Amino acid sequence: MNLVILDRDGVVNEALVHQVRSADEWRPIPGSLDAVARLSRAGCRVVVATGQPGIRRRELTFEDLNRIHERMHRQLSEFGGVVDAVFTCLCLPGSRVCKCFAPRGSVLHAIADRMRLSLEGVPYISDTPERLEAASAALARPMLIRAGGTAASRHGAPDPDRFEVHADLASAVEALLAAP
Repeated sequence: MNLVILDRDGVVNEALVHQVRSADEWRPIPGSLDAVARLSRAGCRVVVATGQPGIRRRELTFEDLNRIHERMHRQLSEFGGVVDAVFTCLCLPGSRVCKCFAPRGSVLHAIADRMRLSLEGVPYISDTPERLEAASAALARPMLIRAGGTAASRHGAPDPDRFEVHADLASAVEALLAAP
């Protein structure tokens, strides 16, 4: 396993109803920073794929987003974790023109192009079933987590035949690192 793709809000940090709009609002989910550090120590490259429609809504600026990610990188470094890249979708939810995540997953294909590898079998960890559908379409390994308080917790019980389900990022990483 050379690469792991993580959704940001609801996976690495707590998701907010209105979206994280400042570095002060960015709060890691307990255990998530250590989980990313464990991946880094195991030699995995970690990429974050995030949707940030608040920029289009003018609820935050690119400078705000950069400060949020600087805080994420700084706090991760305290645990020995590294995120190699952050890919961002700025589309509004429900946009008919957005192809970043579902159904086409162009963000995932951009990651594959940048990393120069196939996504086949690459773990994609998200709390949003729709994003995991895009991961499946890209032949990635979709892993649903229930921690973060966003979409997965509002959709009821996920179908365990469609997605591998874990309580949080830490338990998903534990499963990844325990695999032969």
